[in-house]
Amino acid sequence: MTAPSRDELRRHVVAARIAGDVATPRSSNIGNVTKMLDRRWDYWFGLELDRDWTADEVVKVLAHRVGIDPDASRVDGGDRIDPDLLVDGLDQAAELLARAVRDRARVLLATGHPTGVLAWHLAVAAHLAAAGCEVVEPGAGDAVAADHLPARAQIRYLGGVAMLSNGADFLHTHAPEPMQHILAGGARPGLVVADHGWAGAAAQAGITTIGLAVTNDPALFVGAEEGKVAVAVPLDDNVPPAAYRPLADYAIRAISSTGGR
Repeated sequence: MTAPSRDELRRHVVAARIAGDVATPRSSNIGNVTKMLDRRWDYWFGLELDRDWTADEVVKVLAHRVGIDPDASRVDGGDRIDPDLLVDGLDQAAELLARAVRDRARVLLATGHPTGVLAWHLAVAAHLAAAGCEVVEPGAGDAVAADHLPARAQIRYLGGVAMLSNGADFLHTHAPEPMQHILAGGARPGLVVADHGWAGAAAQAGITTIGLAVTNDPALFVGAEEGKVAVAVPLDDNVPPAAYRPLADYAIRAISSTGGR
C-alpha cells in the first residue's frame, strides 16, 4: 500500500471530483435542506434533532462543515466541497478508527451506496479486521419492512459491510430502518462507520459514529453540529469506486501512525 500525502490526496479528490467543484447542483443542496427540515423519511436519516433549525442556519452549518457557498439565497449553478475539510474529516475519522484498533472494538460498517463509497468501506473493514477489531455482521439475512422500502428488502453483508438488498441486488437507500432493525435486535457495536440512514440511526442511538456525506445530505452535518455524529466527512459519495482507494489508504496509514497497530 502506498498511501498519498495530504497534498497528494487533496489534489486527487479535486481531480476525481470527490471534493472541489462536485457534480451535485446547488438546487439539490438547497432543496434537500427543506426536505430534511420537513422530516422527509429519506432525508432526516433517523436523527431526532435537539431543536428546530431554520433553512438559513442549516446552510451556515454546511458552509462551515462542507464548504458550500454560504449565500442561502443562491439556488442555481454548482457548488463545492472544501478539499481541506474532507481531509480534516478523514484525519478525525482515523483517530476514532485507531482507538477502535487499540481497544479491539466491535465495529459495524454499512453503506447506502452499493457503488461509489462502498469501496472505501470495504478497504477500511478489511484493515480493521486484520488489525484485530471484531467487524460484526448482526442481522445478516433479516428482512426489513417499511412502506418506502422495496418488497423482500433484507440486510446483507459483503466484505464485512452491511447493505440493503432485494435478494438479487444491493440497493441504494437513505432509509434508517435497516440500522434501527439491527440495534433493536440487541447489537451494540462500539463504533459505526456508515453513511445515509445507517449512520444517522446509529448516531441517534448514542453510538460513536463516523458518517460520510455529500453536499445534499445535510442531516449528518447538522447531527455533527449537535454532537450526535462524532465525525461527518464531507465528500461526493458516488464517483467511480476506484477513486476512493486513495482515501482509504490515507485513512489506514493515519490509523497506523497514531499507534493503532
